[in-house]
Amino acid sequence: MYKKEIRILGIDDSPFNKFKKGNSLIIGTIFRGGTLLDGILTTKVAIDGSDSTKKLIKMINSSKFKPQLRCIMLNGIAVAGFNIIDIEELNKKTKIPIIVVIRKYPDFKTIESTLKKIKQHSKYQLIEKAGPVEKIGRIYIQRKGITLEKAKELLNLTCTRSLIPEPIRAAHLIAGGVITGESKGKA
Repeated sequence: MYKKEIRILGIDDSPFNKFKKGNSLIIGTIFRGGTLLDGILTTKVAIDGSDSTKKLIKMINSSKFKPQLRCIMLNGIAVAGFNIIDIEELNKKTKIPIIVVIRKYPDFKTIESTLKKIKQHSKYQLIEKAGPVEKIGRIYIQRKGITLEKAKELLNLTCTRSLIPEPIRAAHLIAGGVITGESKGKA
């Protein structure tokens, strides 16, 4: 049983122009359970690049909040387009359980064919390596370093305002507001 005040890091990327090369801002929010924002972390990753795992590991491991973190929640397995996160490596290098939150069941055939078209098919292995997509209530997850039961418990604790855990929802709102001047859309 987790305490209500468990520290969780929610991560989402900011809006970006998919037709331009460059970087996307990544926002991490540190929450106590699903109610209290304790801190914010940031980094930048290349749009459609391959540096997200390395940059997230550095952002987390160099943070003063790291010793308190008990779970990392990601809004999907990719940031900045097709900059796919190796959640196994993220779990291994941070020693923190990972939950990837997914709103809709992924269309793996379309993802794989798109990666082939843009000559980045090798990235599909990271999606497969992340493990099965599991349904919990009305959302889906992938996970590393945490049991399904513990993941359900954390989702029950953090989904206080919507289907999406509050740490991810807040990261999404902050990222949108910082880049576009106003937050919008669904996490």
